[in-house]
Amino acid sequence: MSSADKEFVKEIARRDEDPSQWYVDVIRKAELADYTPVRGCMAIRPYGYAIWELMQAGLDRRIKETGHQNAYFPVFIPESLLQKEADHVEGFAPEVAWVTHGGNEELTERLVVRPTSEAIICAMYAKWIQSYRDLPVLINQWANVVRWEKVTRPFLRTTEFLWQEGHTAHRTSEEAQEEVMRMLEVYRDFVENDMAIPVVPGRKTEREKFAGAHATYSIEALMQDGKALQAGTSHNLAQHFARVFDITFLDEDGQLKYVYQTSWGVTTRLVGALILVHGDDRGLKLPPRIAPIQVVIVPIAPKKARETVLAKASELEARLRNAGFRVHLDDREEYSPGYKYNHWELRGVPLRLEIGPRDIENNQVVLVRRDNGEKLFAGIDGLEEALPGVLDAIQRDMLAAARKFLDENSRPAADMAEMEKIITEKRGFVYAWWCGDEACELEVKERMSATIRNIPLDQQAARQKAPAAAKCVHCGKPAAEVAVFARAY
Repeated sequence: MSSADKEFVKEIARRDEDPSQWYVDVIRKAELADYTPVRGCMAIRPYGYAIWELMQAGLDRRIKETGHQNAYFPVFIPESLLQKEADHVEGFAPEVAWVTHGGNEELTERLVVRPTSEAIICAMYAKWIQSYRDLPVLINQWANVVRWEKVTRPFLRTTEFLWQEGHTAHRTSEEAQEEVMRMLEVYRDFVENDMAIPVVPGRKTEREKFAGAHATYSIEALMQDGKALQAGTSHNLAQHFARVFDITFLDEDGQLKYVYQTSWGVTTRLVGALILVHGDDRGLKLPPRIAPIQVVIVPIAPKKARETVLAKASELEARLRNAGFRVHLDDREEYSPGYKYNHWELRGVPLRLEIGPRDIENNQVVLVRRDNGEKLFAGIDGLEEALPGVLDAIQRDMLAAARKFLDENSRPAADMAEMEKIITEKRGFVYAWWCGDEACELEVKERMSATIRNIPLDQQAARQKAPAAAKCVHCGKPAAEVAVFARAY
């Protein structure tokens, strides 16, 4: 690293020395978000919001392709609605924000600022659903929610955050379960193929499931610091909320029945996952599919050739934009090319295109990959045809690198001593047999601050990563399933 480079990145903490400070430094220096006067609330800056918009687009397309429609429900929920479901209330009670006054007048009934929307949506579904002909109801909303968190961290855990939440109603239990697994697969596909983050899909334990759900499924990702991050959840609500909110339909056989429901969601914490999975000491690394700028053009323009170089750079920018690339020309005169290199590397732009007088003479440009620093040469004439292959290679290689890290940091543990050594010294995912007893699960949590992230759906693959003897990691009794343990955000 040159002295100029060191000067540029000196205010970013080293990842291996202070990962928490590094994370915050990257967010602020890359202008993704900033703190606000409201405790635990962040302002998402344009560059950070542009990443979220691309995530929205990728998810929204997939959600609509599976037959869902977008709608919107109120941010306020009457206390009486929330109180209808005891487990739901208890699960969210510590995080609820209350509205007690409207202007100067005290409200006759307190309002909850939504921590999630099951209560208000169930109240509406009870009005809308009358017959089997009204089913299934497949609705998603993009919204903000508020959870009064004690400890906050930008993107990962904030008082207010953005998300999508799907809420569906079905005629049969089988249809609801199919929906749950369909949406879990949608999340896996998006996170792995657009975000280049490998995940482990699985079922949450009874202790870790969503409040009021029959069953919860999740995709779990591993961050570079060895901690797990829940990247998305899909819940089978069965008829629990339907009975509480009296959501019934007249079936084809003339019987009045309760619907079966699901809910599922992902949040802006996925932006945090991007940073923690792909980032390095120079800042962000963004996969091309969700990078606001896929290609940044940096002219190398000495004064005597400035007009010629800038004209060609502008021509390339127009050509690439017309070809559908997200491209930016950095033609600022007050900054050197080296400064610009660092500026855009910090922001994670996947590909830098350099062009100078000699490049124009040779009818070529220099391409520099952000993910591995590799330099390539491409002809000016066929640039539009060459770039997709380079960007696809970056996307594939970033996923492969993250998968390699996941594989190398997934370890077996046969007993508590072995698990504790891994959790405290190496972190990562620990594959261990579990008997299903909540007491064993709780003992691991209390002793190591590690939780069962999920019970992988692919048990055959999980067993290959676990000890050969199918005995519970805590009590040593025979066990039927392998679980993934880890410390988590």
